[in-house]
Amino acid sequence: MSEPAPGHRIALPFLLFAVVTVVVLALPGAREVSAQAKSSETALEAQKLAWDDNAPGPKQPIPFSHAIHAGQYQIQCLYCHTGTDRSRMAGVPSVENCMGCHAQFGGDLEGVQILKKHWEEKTPIEWQQIHRLPEYVKFRHNRHIQAGVACQTCHGPVQEMNKVYLVPDRGWMNGVPVAKLEMGWCINCHNKNKASIDCLTCHH
Repeated sequence: MSEPAPGHRIALPFLLFAVVTVVVLALPGAREVSAQAKSSETALEAQKLAWDDNAPGPKQPIPFSHAIHAGQYQIQCLYCHTGTDRSRMAGVPSVENCMGCHAQFGGDLEGVQILKKHWEEKTPIEWQQIHRLPEYVKFRHNRHIQAGVACQTCHGPVQEMNKVYLVPDRGWMNGVPVAKLEMGWCINCHNKNKASIDCLTCHH
C-alpha cells in the first residue's frame, strides 16, 4: 500500500479535530452549558446600578448597562443602533439583535431573563426615551455621524453609564445661558464646526 502524501499526513489531524468539534457542539445541552456560565461580579453589579432609583435618569424595562457593553466590552454604538449612520432616527436594538449574543450567555442575569421573555412572547421592549427634541426640529443622526460628530457630543459619556440620563451641559449665546439640546446650544456647536445655521437646516 502506498504511503499518504506529506500534505495529507498534515491535514488529517486537523480534519479529525474539526469533525470532533462539530460533533461535540451538536450534542444535546452543549449550548445550554455555555448559556448557564456564571456572569461576572462586574456584570451583576452593573445590573443593580442600572436599576438604582437614586441614580439620575428613568428606570428602563431592562437593567441594561452601557458601561458594560460600550465601556468594558467596547461594543460600537452602530452594532446595536444599526443603521444610524444611514437613517435620520437612531432607533433602538431589536430583541433579535440582543438575543444574538444573549442566547449564549448571561442567563443568570435578571435583565437577560426579561429579554428572553420578550423573545419567547414576541413582544417589543418599551424603552423610555431620554433625549427628546420638539417635533419641529428635524435632527438627522446620519448627517451628524457622517460629519464625524461623536455620539458623546449630545449623549454624554454613555460608555461610562450604567443608567443613561441627560447629562447637563450649559453654554452661552449672545449673553444668554443655553442648556443642552436647546436651540442656542445646537447653534453654538454648528458655529464651532462651521456647519450651516440656516433656519431650514433644522426647521423644514
